[in-house]
Amino acid sequence: MALKDSPSSGGVRSQTSRDVLRAITPVNHLHRLGIAATLCLLAQFCWLALNNENFQWHVVLNWLFDPSVISGLYVTLGLTVVAMLLGSVIGLGLAIFRLSESRFVSAFAGIYIWFFRGTPMLVQLIFWYNLATIFPQLSISIPFGPTLASWDTNAVITPLTAAIVGLALNEAAYMAEIIRAGLLSVDRGQSEAAAAFGMTRGRALRRIIIPQAMRSIVPPTGNQLISMIKGTSLVSVIAMNDLLYSVQAVYNRTFEVVPLLMVAVIWYLAVTSILNVGQSYIERYYARGERSARSGGEARSAKQAEGVR
Repeated sequence: MALKDSPSSGGVRSQTSRDVLRAITPVNHLHRLGIAATLCLLAQFCWLALNNENFQWHVVLNWLFDPSVISGLYVTLGLTVVAMLLGSVIGLGLAIFRLSESRFVSAFAGIYIWFFRGTPMLVQLIFWYNLATIFPQLSISIPFGPTLASWDTNAVITPLTAAIVGLALNEAAYMAEIIRAGLLSVDRGQSEAAAAFGMTRGRALRRIIIPQAMRSIVPPTGNQLISMIKGTSLVSVIAMNDLLYSVQAVYNRTFEVVPLLMVAVIWYLAVTSILNVGQSYIERYYARGERSARSGGEARSAKQAEGVR
């Protein structure tokens, strides 16, 4: 049965629309004022920065594409990629261990995460760099038996290996919690359905659980990647020739501290901006199923409303 509007319904709707507009108007004005104030402050900051001679922008431009700075940028990017890959792989294993029904395995993963999240990354890097003071020799041996092979620790733990090990192991603890939260976000019925079809737990994780969990894993992982880009600056304390160490080496000679730091800031902002764009694209890719479902739901709702009218 079609529903007909009462004669007064048009007037009621008009009055309601006017009330809503009247209530929203002050909010719109405040929103515009906030945007205008923000733009004014931003313009004022840019004007002061560009006209402040202490920034020495000509020095910034002179060193921005210097080979030593670009070399340090490559080291920073390489450390970030390697540490994130290793941290993600180790973190995935820790997340699975954390969700294990074995108390021993779960406790091992929990202790690992507790330790590496509870100690500063800088302390961990310095520890790995000075590992030779505790273990002068690294060896492979049979427990309580003969040594099969041994190496000098200083030859193995270089600034590069100390940086990779320290960053990767620290990142693994954070990635483990991110991945664990993503796995828990998938409905338990998915695992039960996979088991009903005869899938092993490992195959169900690879084919069903992890792909669905990626929608919850990608955003915080993007944040961790951006944090890792900035976190690599800590390796400068162990004489690793990253971006920050490169500009420090320059301003220690030229005493142009502020412009050289601005060079590092510009490159960090450029890299993180590109990563933000990539993160947005990946988020849209993994959210396409949700958007399709939402569009289908809206279409069904519209049809139902049309049928009622």
